[in-house]
Amino acid sequence: MERLQKVMSQAGVSSRRAAEKIILEGRVSVNGRVVKELGSKIDPEKDELLVDGKVIKTMTDHVYFILNKPKGVISTAKDERGRKTVLDLLAKVPERIYPVGRLDNNTEGLLLLTNDGELMNSLLHPKYKIYKTYIAKVEGNPSEDKLDQLRAGIELEDGMTAPAEVYIAGTEPMKNITTLEIIIHEGRNRQVRRMCEAIGCSIKSLKRIEFAGLTLSGVHRGQYRALTAREVDRLKSIQ
Repeated sequence: MERLQKVMSQAGVSSRRAAEKIILEGRVSVNGRVVKELGSKIDPEKDELLVDGKVIKTMTDHVYFILNKPKGVISTAKDERGRKTVLDLLAKVPERIYPVGRLDNNTEGLLLLTNDGELMNSLLHPKYKIYKTYIAKVEGNPSEDKLDQLRAGIELEDGMTAPAEVYIAGTEPMKNITTLEIIIHEGRNRQVRRMCEAIGCSIKSLKRIEFAGLTLSGVHRGQYRALTAREVDRLKSIQ
């Protein structure tokens, strides 16, 4: 027997916290009976679970994919404005999957997608400090003093950031562009862009090249691949 919100999370319905809200709203039924108690348990192999009247497959085989997201693609399951989403790029995947976190519309690079709700929650939880590496091309030539502000943590409108690792990866003097490698473990909205703006650097392009030890090796822009069993085991060891 498993807690209802855990089963919902593992089935890819939502995070555990969101599942609790769905349960309390009376949107969940088990074997034809509406369940509103958060401590309720079900047998994923035998019980029929419905959310908003739709049957949820509780014994879903978990799948895991790395996508090299292009610029201009939205990191959501669907978009009300009809823009292309990351799931459009994985249309051949039969399972119902979700992106782990987001990359904004103008950011490209590595995005993990899965239907493993438990793993998704772990990778997004602040206590695990999942590191992410970005390559940012910025306008101008930021001084080491300014970069040291990012390395020490910088004040944003939503509070002080954790210290980041920041390296100068290259320069293009003729274009007045500096390439920075930035490593963070927080997941705030548009964090890298806001960090650079805070030191007076406008980002010309931004790409995430590493997430939780996964890289884009062999995955071209707009393409995806399944994770290997070893990669999945390593991610699960984080939990």
